Amino acid sequence: MVGGDLPGWLTGLFGMGRMAALSDRRGECVYAGCPHYRRCFIEAAIARSAAADIVVANHALVMMNAARGRAEGLGLTRLVFDEGHHLFEAADSTFAVRLSGGEALELRRWLLGPEGGRTRGRRRGLETRLSELGMEDPAAAEALGATLKAAQALPGDQWLARLAEGAPYGPLEALLGAVRETVLARAEEADSGYGLEADLAAPPPRLIDAAQAAAQAIEALIKPMRVLAGRIEALLEEQPEWLEAALRSRLEGARLGLDYRQQMLAAWLALLARIGGAPDPDFVDWLALERVDSRELDVALCRHWLDPTRPLATTVYQPAHGVAITSATLRDPPAIRQPDQGWDQAQARVGARHVAARVQTSAAASPFDYASAARVLVVTDVKRGDVAQLAGAYRSLIEAAGGGALGLFTAIARLKAVHARIAEPLTANGLPVLAQHIDPLDAGTLVDLFRADRHASLLGTDALRDGVDVPGEALRLAILRASLVPPDPAARRTPGCGRRCRL
Repeated sequence: MVGGDLPGWLTGLFGMGRMAALSDRRGECVYAGCPHYRRCFIEAAIARSAAADIVVANHALVMMNAARGRAEGLGLTRLVFDEGHHLFEAADSTFAVRLSGGEALELRRWLLGPEGGRTRGRRRGLETRLSELGMEDPAAAEALGATLKAAQALPGDQWLARLAEGAPYGPLEALLGAVRETVLARAEEADSGYGLEADLAAPPPRLIDAAQAAAQAIEALIKPMRVLAGRIEALLEEQPEWLEAALRSRLEGARLGLDYRQQMLAAWLALLARIGGAPDPDFVDWLALERVDSRELDVALCRHWLDPTRPLATTVYQPAHGVAITSATLRDPPAIRQPDQGWDQAQARVGARHVAARVQTSAAASPFDYASAARVLVVTDVKRGDVAQLAGAYRSLIEAAGGGALGLFTAIARLKAVHARIAEPLTANGLPVLAQHIDPLDAGTLVDLFRADRHASLLGTDALRDGVDVPGEALRLAILRASLVPPDPAARRTPGCGRRCRL
């Protein structure tokens, strides 16, 4: 939620946990039931966007609203996607399926509210939000009660601790425990302390049995949720006398939340059906154990589209009246100087080949004279894997440029090792070094600080590789480690891994 309306440095100042309490995560908003509803800047922005001629939003927000069926109401019918080379990754994230302990716990909290005697905070369960509905409509009250009863099968607080002790509670926790055991058994470096992934092929019998039990529990939850959502929709259409404006707003919010969660649960069922069965050729599935410095954070079953531009075209492009996509890096490099060539890769990356309508293309020459304004230096005397030599090369380059360097890494461990060797001597010489994953600031704030000081340098990972705008003298040098052997431009997903890897 950080951005223009809320500065990114607030996250570093107050912590991610406290900032998360200010945002609507996974549709928890109670709308008119919230005491801050009338002054909420998010609701005000939504109201203004419905009547605006132009709405500026990021790729993920546009796709999520389209996926939830809200595109028409928000006027998402004529779209312009800038930085179109990010569409593939945004679609990959939006249309992915993730059955994890964290997601299931959020669903439980949305349905049941605070448990264990805790009443502090703004979070309220579905029963509390719809208490008036239960008194006025017996059918809705019965469906609500069945929904809350079925929600007891979802993971509760301290589920990770119970998994570590080998004592899961309920079918979903048992499933996550089987996933965790499978990942640890198949991982080659289980003691590395970092996150682990494992292929879903040939699952062990315990995982198959746990998936079947979890699927039954999810089906038992979907059925009453569907009945409750249908009853709420009928009441919104009938508009009985007892349906006041505030309750109507809460019912509309609950209906949207129920619809979204039914879609999520249906996707979970499809993923569980794959365990022990034939793989779906349209998807890649894997198991994951998320860890940071050996601390376990989540356990998940993951599913991604092999070609996420297919649902992008179906959900976003087809309902729209027109879509324009702009980018400076979509086409193959050899075709940049040939305006009529190189469009095959561009159309594949944005999903244009899945659109039935005629696709128009246009290219313009770059206004920048890179040949005379830029210089490429290839350093060949740094031994591969020698962090000391790599750090020395970084320090020499930054000193020669007088700061203004952006260093890009593919591994966080290597970034931290280099930073530990060069930060103190460079800072002592008036060349401060900022670093992602080390300085307690988000990427946007680090870029702002880097941009403000022409002598500063910034080290980061792929989050700083694309979409960073540092005009003027602040950025004079970009340092990155690259292979001397050019990779094949074809890309694919490897089995058991959600990442697209070079061949």
